[in-house]
Amino acid sequence: MDILLDVHTHTIASGHAFSSLQEMVKSAAEKRLRLLGITEHTPGIPGTCDLIYFRNLHVVPRKMYGVELLLGAETNIVDYKGNVDLPEEYFSFLDICIAGIHSFCYSSGTADQNTDAVIGAISNPHIDIISHPGDGTALLNFEPIVLASKEYGTLLEINNSSLNPVRNKSAARRNNLEILRLCKKYEVPVILGSDAHISFDIACYDRLYDLLRETEFPEALVMNDKVDEFKARLKRV
Repeated sequence: MDILLDVHTHTIASGHAFSSLQEMVKSAAEKRLRLLGITEHTPGIPGTCDLIYFRNLHVVPRKMYGVELLLGAETNIVDYKGNVDLPEEYFSFLDICIAGIHSFCYSSGTADQNTDAVIGAISNPHIDIISHPGDGTALLNFEPIVLASKEYGTLLEINNSSLNPVRNKSAARRNNLEILRLCKKYEVPVILGSDAHISFDIACYDRLYDLLRETEFPEALVMNDKVDEFKARLKRV
């Protein structure tokens, strides 16, 4: 696969990442990406940027060093209805919006409650991608989530960072394999995400390729080499 995009990354603005915006874009250019998404954490994550950051995204050029930029947010699912921690008026400032469950700002419930939360976010017309649904932070029922992804066109991310041994989430591999098998069964596209917090990790999907091979996942259902098709799926670009 010719990797052309990575749309889940973070800069120093997120508070716990280590590269500037320009360093991230330069790295993307060196890796010959056509499209880079920078999605800073919203205020539920300790140390991240204030909401005014998102209001001022218009000052940043959307093409740098030959790479097209999508500037947006990774929002936090905060309740069992799938609400996220970004006020409604801020979505209009974003090129792309991700939503995910993070333990800092979500009280995990039953598998059914957590599944309802993710499906609520999937059905949100502002959300383009669900980040790391397989990371094991919350117990989930994956089949209804995959079917909701198919219905609403919100992509499910297969997240490389979730499989980092340092994170010690033993369920992540098993969960992501299940998601891939279900997406293959129902012909639902996925997106690989680096979740890079430093420039060197942009478009790094090294922990995911074994999963794709094991499930014999169709390349046609992976969005990372399909820039125009991916952009056409976005709900605001």
